[in-house]
Amino acid sequence: MRVLPPLTQLVSLEGRAAIVTGAAAGIGRAVAYRLAEAGARLVLLDIQREGLEEVQEEVTRSFQRPVDVVPLDLADKAQIDAFWSSLPDPVPDILINNAGIFPFRDFEHLDEALYRRVMQVNLDAVLWMSQHFIRRRWKQGGVIVNVASIEALLPFMEGLAHYSTSKAGVIALTRALAREYGSRGFRINVIVPGGVVTRGFREVMREILRFRLHFLIAGRRFMNRLPLRRFAQPDEVARMVLVLSSDLASYVQGAVIPVDGGFLSA
Repeated sequence: MRVLPPLTQLVSLEGRAAIVTGAAAGIGRAVAYRLAEAGARLVLLDIQREGLEEVQEEVTRSFQRPVDVVPLDLADKAQIDAFWSSLPDPVPDILINNAGIFPFRDFEHLDEALYRRVMQVNLDAVLWMSQHFIRRRWKQGGVIVNVASIEALLPFMEGLAHYSTSKAGVIALTRALAREYGSRGFRINVIVPGGVVTRGFREVMREILRFRLHFLIAGRRFMNRLPLRRFAQPDEVARMVLVLSSDLASYVQGAVIPVDGGFLSA
C-alpha cells in the first residue's frame, strides 16, 4: 500500500509566506488568521493602517508568526510597483488577491470616477499583483488565490453592474493565468463567495435599507434562494482559501469555486 502524506502535512504552511490584500477586515482578516494558524509568515496589505496593525497584533499574539503590514492604496499602480520593488528576495510563495470594494450606484447614475475606482481596486490590482508575483517567482512557481463574487456569475442585486463587471474580470484573468502559467509551477484558482457578513457589508446594508425599500425586498429574495438560509461568516470563506493555498489542493488548477451556501445551484 502506498504511503500517503498525512493531512497535517498537506494543510501545513510551515516555512511558507503569504501576501494577503484587503487584510484589515472581513474575509482578508479571517484569511490572515487561518494562514498564520497553518504556519505561514504574513505580509498584509490594505489602505486601512489601523486595521492592519490590529490584525498584526492579534496574529502575532495568537500564533507567534512574523507579520509585516504595508498600508497602501491598491487603486494606485505606482504604490503596487513600489511595494514589489521594496520586497526582498525570496518573495512570499502565496498571493491572496482579496481586496475589493462594492459601492452601490444605479447604472444610469454611474460616473467615470466611481467606475475607475472599482475597476482599479477589484480587477487592475489583481492583474498587477499577479504580474509582479509571477515575474519574481518565475523559476520557483507559487500559489495565487483570487477572490471574485457570485455577482460575477449571476448578478442579483441592483446597483452593482460595475462591481459585477470587475469580478467577472477576476474570474477570466484567473483562468487565463492558470492556463498559461500552470506549466511553470504556478497554481492559480479563484473562489466565488456569496453573501458574507462583514463589517463593511453591515454598514452598506444599513445605509441602503434606510433609503431603498426595494433592497430590503431583494435581500429577502436572496435569503429565500439560499439553501442554507443564512449568510456566511468570513472564516467560512477563509477556510477554502487555506485549502487552495495548501498542498491539499495540489491538483486544483484554474478552478472557480463557489463558497455561497448553494446560491448558484439553487
